[in-house]
Amino acid sequence: MDLWVTLEELYSGNFVEVVRNKPVAKPAKGTRRCNCRQEMVTRQLGPGRFQMTQQTVCDECPAVKLVNEEKLLEVEVEPGMRDGQEQVFVAEGEPHIDGDPGDLKLKIRTLPHPVFERKGDDLYTNITISLTDALVGFETEITHLDGHKVTVSREKVTWPGARLRKKNEGMPNYDNNNLKGTLYVTFDVDFPKGDLSSENKEAIKKILGEESKTKIYNGLRGY
Repeated sequence: MDLWVTLEELYSGNFVEVVRNKPVAKPAKGTRRCNCRQEMVTRQLGPGRFQMTQQTVCDECPAVKLVNEEKLLEVEVEPGMRDGQEQVFVAEGEPHIDGDPGDLKLKIRTLPHPVFERKGDDLYTNITISLTDALVGFETEITHLDGHKVTVSREKVTWPGARLRKKNEGMPNYDNNNLKGTLYVTFDVDFPKGDLSSENKEAIKKILGEESKTKIYNGLRGY
């Protein structure tokens, strides 16, 4: 059974309530049908009329019936648990009349997150900055999964696709919560729309102090 949880819950931990609709064996009147031995059963059809049939019964097997009951289970989502990891509830599975009930296994599944993507203990996110910030530098903040702020800043030129690493800002390690993965921040640059005036073009050229250098190459081969 899949249990869908948020990335915030996997980061900080939480207790999740699950309503379990479970068949429960209850005592029942009559004779239990089973595969043990045969017994002749006489049934009256009317005045002076009887029918005798053979029925499989047992003196030891209890006469029971299955009744659906709701049960509230509290599931602990531990910090750092991974997608696909299981929580096992002993004897909370499907019932067996002739034996103990099975175990209920809840498999952790992670809901998509609007900001972060998880890979192992590492987190990934993207930030789009303006062309001005890309050229002169910037400082901004990311709100982490538990609400604390992570400062992201650069003083040098940032090109589209540049990546910044923030150590110990990833997911907690499941076996040792004192260890955390890395947060990777990838940048995209929002270039201005529309045309620049001739004056602005010349001003940019003077500021950058570079001549136009066009390079044509096969990008698929990585030249």
